[in-house]
Amino acid sequence: MNKGELVDQIAERSGLSKKQSDAVLTATLESIVEAVSHGDKVTLVGFGSFEPRQRQERQGRNPQTGKELTIPATTVPAFSAGKLFKEKVAHMDD
Repeated sequence: MNKGELVDQIAERSGLSKKQSDAVLTATLESIVEAVSHGDKVTLVGFGSFEPRQRQERQGRNPQTGKELTIPATTVPAFSAGKLFKEKVAHMDD
């Protein structure tokens, strides 16, 4: 499913127009990105959590040359699925 298909689903389920649904989805995603980029955790009960996570500095290899290099520490966005989401996916064949 891409963003356009998701907008269609939101419009169908909510009774909003596609334009309104797109605006709501865009505002939601922008709000999550902004909060996580400022170091906050965003929790949507039943769906999951978005949070920044620290990655430690580590050793890696250049795949072309095989030469070792140091990959610097960084902060990355992370998503953890909620209990209801996990259960729904686990039972999707039922």
